[in-house]
Order: sequence, then C-alpha cells, then structure tokens
Amino acid sequence: MDFKISAKDAAGKARAATITTDHGTIETPIFMPVGTVASVKGVHQRELKEDINPDIILGNTYHLYLRPKTSILEAAGGLHKFMNWDRNILTDSGGYQVYSLSGTRKIKEEGVKFKSHIDGSYHFFSPEYVMDIQRTIGADIIMAFDECTPYPCDYNYARRSMHMTHRWLDRCIKRFDQTQPKYGYNQTLFPIVQGSTYKDLRIQSAEYIANSGAEGNAIGGLSVGEPAEEMYAMTEVVCGILPEDKPRYLMGVGTPINILENIALGVDMFDCVMPTRNARNGMLFTAHGTINIKNKKWEDDFSPVDEMGITYVDTYYTKAYLRHLFAANEYLGKQIATIHNLGFYLWLVRQARKHILAGDFTAWKNTMVKQMDKRL
Repeated sequence: MDFKISAKDAAGKARAATITTDHGTIETPIFMPVGTVASVKGVHQRELKEDINPDIILGNTYHLYLRPKTSILEAAGGLHKFMNWDRNILTDSGGYQVYSLSGTRKIKEEGVKFKSHIDGSYHFFSPEYVMDIQRTIGADIIMAFDECTPYPCDYNYARRSMHMTHRWLDRCIKRFDQTQPKYGYNQTLFPIVQGSTYKDLRIQSAEYIANSGAEGNAIGGLSVGEPAEEMYAMTEVVCGILPEDKPRYLMGVGTPINILENIALGVDMFDCVMPTRNARNGMLFTAHGTINIKNKKWEDDFSPVDEMGITYVDTYYTKAYLRHLFAANEYLGKQIATIHNLGFYLWLVRQARKHILAGDFTAWKNTMVKQMDKRL
C-alpha cells in the first residue's frame, strides 16, 4: 500500500492524500459506504459505482463469516468477485459486533466465544483465526482483532481491555506475517487504538499502535454514545501521536458534522451506517440541514428531493413523491433516500478534499457545519 499526502490545511490538521492499493487509488478524505453482508443495503453495485462512486467500501468479518461463510467466499475467488466489485474493500475485524453481542459472548485472553445471531450456534474468534478469515474474505485493508469498550466504561476495565487489545495485535501481526494473500493481490493490516475516553489510556494506546509500524492505523471505541466533544478530544490526542505519513481511519463515525470536524483533526478515512440506516427511516442529509421526509410539510412539495442534484435521484424525484413512497411503505422510497444520503456523504468528503487542496478548508468547514446543523 502506498500513501502520499498532496496538501495540508494551513489553519489546521486536515490533509488531502492518496492511498494506492492493488485495486486502485483512494482519494482522501474518504467515506466508505458500509456493505455489511457483501451488499450496501438497497443499492445495486452499478448504482454504487456510477452514481455514488466511492473508491472503497466496507465489509463485515463477523457477518460474512456466518453468512455466506468463508468456504463460499473462497470458492467464489474472494469477496470482490463474489459481489462483483472491482474497487477497494476494507473489512473490520468483528470486534465491534462481538462488543454489541454483550449478552451472548465471553471474552478471555485466548479470544472470544460468541453465539450466532442467526441460528444460536457457538463460534470462537481468536486473533489468529480472525486474520485467517480476513485472508479468505480477501479485502484490501483488514483490521486487527480488538475489544471495543462501551461508553461509559470503568477506567480499570478500559485499561485491562486496552492491554489485551495490544496483546491481540501482536498475535494478529505474527499470524498476518506468517500467511499469504489468497487471490493474487496484496492486503494491508491496520491496528486499532483503544482506551475509551481516558486521555492517558489513549496516549498509551496510540504510542503502542504507532510503534507497531503498520502501514495505516485506526481509531476505535469512539462513536459508541459519548458526547461529540469527547470524541473530538480523543481523536485530537491520538492524531497527534499516530504517524503523519500513514493513513488514519476513525471507525464508525458519523454525522456529516462529525466527519468534517474529524477531518479538521487529521483523520483520512470514515465509515458509518448512519447515511443508509437513517435513509431507511426517512431522514435525508443535505448541505442545508436534515429533512424528515415523512413530515406532512413535504406532502405537496413538488420541488426536487435536493436541488443540488448530487445523484440522479435528487432531481429525478420530488419531495412529495418520496414522502408518498414512505407513507405507502414502498421499498423504492428507502432506496431513493439511501442513494441520496450516500451520494451526499461522498460529495461532502470530496468537497472537503477540494477545499484542503485550495487552501481554504477551515473557513469552508465552519460555514458547512453551521448550515448542516439545521432541521428543514
């Protein structure tokens, strides 16, 4: 993997860069649509590629392992071929899913025993096995196995969990170095900084991760319910320690405002289910604020979904029509809203990149944050 910084914001820490893998170039800052089970919910790969146009999407190790199972993915020639996606893919390690299954999992030093949400069967993830699974899935960027702590989190638990995540990282690196990619292209391993919202733990973890010498680094355990100010504070601390010449990925973040504020702190990569999940509930993100398309006020509004026309759905359909689809519980409404929201997120990070390159990112970001912080 190759990472090159093209420009930095003079008034802050934002940067525009490129990440190059065997599946092509990723221009950063980038938002990665979440394709949990080899599908970005409600969106054809053709629409994803031509209308939303991300350089990279995300898959989920836990879900893909359970269904369709790694044997099917291997027989298909890896996830890229299975889902017919020829651009970059990142897979998370399953650590977050294991965290969210708190009632049906047991964590110990060796790894995590958990119960499938599909059929109740028991499975065991060790750091080594998670590396093997991700080798078989075949993503370009794979994540180390970690424990994502909840919020709020007891200090002693956060400290113990962080140290275990570090020990697991050493085991991940060892297994990764002992194995080869399966499908003729390279894979890159990113470790994950933990430490909850405790500054001293975040510093320790960021230093440990920085010293691992990986080609890129991730920040985990944020966007789990803590106030945005705490997220920004922890991100700032960690970005000040992680190497300047490696990409930084903030996992599971967030709202359009969260993304801009974290770009300003030096983050390059983001993913979040928010644009797709909120779309399915009728919430549209726009440059001028959020729209709840289910509200009666849009019933006879025959203006385009979004006058900016970022994707084809924005001008092809009206607000009144989209509201009608939601009222009638027609799945097309969810699809339209999903394409709009993902298109908007990609537009937003590409505008951020443009303004970093132009040298006026901070002023633009401050204006956008005010505009987007409204209910329309």
